[in-house]
Amino acid sequence: MGFIQLVKKGNTSSGIAALGNAFLAGIKGVAAVISGSGTMFASSMHSLADAVNQGFVFFGSVLSEMKPSKRFPIGFGRVINIFCMVAVIVVTVMAYETIKEGWHLIQHPQEATNFLLNVGILLVSFLIDGFILIKAMKEIKEEANLEQSGNIFVLAFKGARKASPATRLVFYEDLVATSSAVLAIIGIVLAQYFNILQADGVISIFIGILMLFVAFRVGYDNMVGLIGVSAPADVENKIAKDLLADETVMDIYYLRVIQEGRTYHVEVTVELKKGFSLADADDIKFKLTDRLLREPDIADVVLGIIEDDEVKSWKEKKENK
Repeated sequence: MGFIQLVKKGNTSSGIAALGNAFLAGIKGVAAVISGSGTMFASSMHSLADAVNQGFVFFGSVLSEMKPSKRFPIGFGRVINIFCMVAVIVVTVMAYETIKEGWHLIQHPQEATNFLLNVGILLVSFLIDGFILIKAMKEIKEEANLEQSGNIFVLAFKGARKASPATRLVFYEDLVATSSAVLAIIGIVLAQYFNILQADGVISIFIGILMLFVAFRVGYDNMVGLIGVSAPADVENKIAKDLLADETVMDIYYLRVIQEGRTYHVEVTVELKKGFSLADADDIKFKLTDRLLREPDIADVVLGIIEDDEVKSWKEKKENK
């Protein structure tokens, strides 16, 4: 697979978000230098952290699409987790700098200038981050196979756990980014019109804390991904349902599904009807394996077969609340 094809398979949300946040970080940084606004500096750091983070995730999502090789037979799905862990370090450092700057502004408050410039740029930030956030929420609904109608915001929170790691990261980060733009506007208004100069520093610290929350959330998700985590219950149930739909399969003796990036590794043993010859059982095994591998999210299948023991082993899994 060529490099261009790999890039096309990369996570769209993280790619768009990286470009959008890089642009926002630039214009916010210029505005912070011109006006001396602490909240604008904090917001600029947040956008820069988002751009770096989402850029890493996009690049990782591209590399994770590489086909397995002899040296790496199970593929490159966890590469995206490694890139995300590096990005977490960057976000944490920027969060620290933002909090430190906020504390400095509380101790030594200073009046910001260019009110209209700051507010105008933050409004642009709100619109761009809001657009990316809505796109991420739509992708969560699609990836989590949520067919319900209703408030897309509520549905996104409901389905975030089932979405791909990259889309989930964009959702969390741009949720905080959109909130930070609103908080920054509030801080600038309080400092400009109510002479509460310390508000600049307080809100800068609060934005820094939100950045730490994102770093923790992303870091935890990707640490779990590097260790290896079981797939959601509905994924296991769907695989079991597909297998049991075959008339030759009587039960599922053992099923384990490991999630790696946005793909799944399936290890399963099924119980077949009694009386099949070894040749027939082999044909059924290859047929069932091929059926599972036709699913785009399943990377590989290890399928074993045994004769039906007439004891019900499979029980439908329930979602962890």
